[in-house]
Amino acid sequence: MGETIELRSGGFRARIATTGAAIQALTWRDDDLVWPYTGTPTAFQGQVLAPWPNRIGEGRYRFDGAEYRLDVNDPATGAAIHGLVHDRPWDPVRVTEDSVDLHLALPATPGYPFTLAIELTYRLGEDGLTVTTVARNTGDSPAPFGLGFHPYLALGEPVGGLAARDALTLSAPVDRYLPTDDRLLPVGDPLPVADTDLDFGPPGRGLGDTVLDTAFTIGGRDADGRAWTHVDGPRYRVSVWCDASFGYLQLFSSDTLGGADHRAHLAVEPMTCPPDAFVSGDGLIVLAPGADSRHVFGITAAPAA
Repeated sequence: MGETIELRSGGFRARIATTGAAIQALTWRDDDLVWPYTGTPTAFQGQVLAPWPNRIGEGRYRFDGAEYRLDVNDPATGAAIHGLVHDRPWDPVRVTEDSVDLHLALPATPGYPFTLAIELTYRLGEDGLTVTTVARNTGDSPAPFGLGFHPYLALGEPVGGLAARDALTLSAPVDRYLPTDDRLLPVGDPLPVADTDLDFGPPGRGLGDTVLDTAFTIGGRDADGRAWTHVDGPRYRVSVWCDASFGYLQLFSSDTLGGADHRAHLAVEPMTCPPDAFVSGDGLIVLAPGADSRHVFGITAAPAA
């Protein structure tokens, strides 16, 4: 199952798994900021999603005049979901008390016959956890690429738990949502969230009974180009931010999870492209041979206002 690497800085602690380069745990003042795990993750918690986030319908896509077929790993929707790196061993190339650099050489496969080098840095500081990804095309032909992350936020207890759900407020920088079919693939143009139950724009509102497994386009950003999603509870706020390279956000209220995990967690997933981007081309990054792309997001916390 690989090793785990413990990071610490001030009141923040993180545990990073070399398998999948995943966030196993992140705490602030000993409270969980994300849904933690040990061993095997559930529902892609804490995972890196590359070279595509979300899903590709039937695992089929065309690129540069050729057709490819990926393994379907979500039988319920008949899709290939969340890329190829979440179960691979990553090499820790540098480890300090507050940071770790991880490297993955992604080999070509029949469904994705392109080679990538992915460098991922987790750093803890006074501003929480910052995650920097650089993906480089090491092959001799253009390569399609997308990136996402899959943290589930917490407020010291599951954010979807009945008591917490009644007390929390969700604020997300979303302006349009992507309508989907019964396979959760986008259909038609994105629609405005205004005047719908999917409008969580500032100052935000309670999650209530809203069911979310929804991709959104990101609207508002701060002066540094960061887009912020906040979950506010009685004691503190936990936030996910992402830089301008992430144009989409997936929110998932865990309604399809069973047992105690049903509606017990809220995934906030920055994505560079929407679902099925290998098919639609929307937001798709095409890396020329030798070219790279850089992406930064983070998770932090603060006392309640």
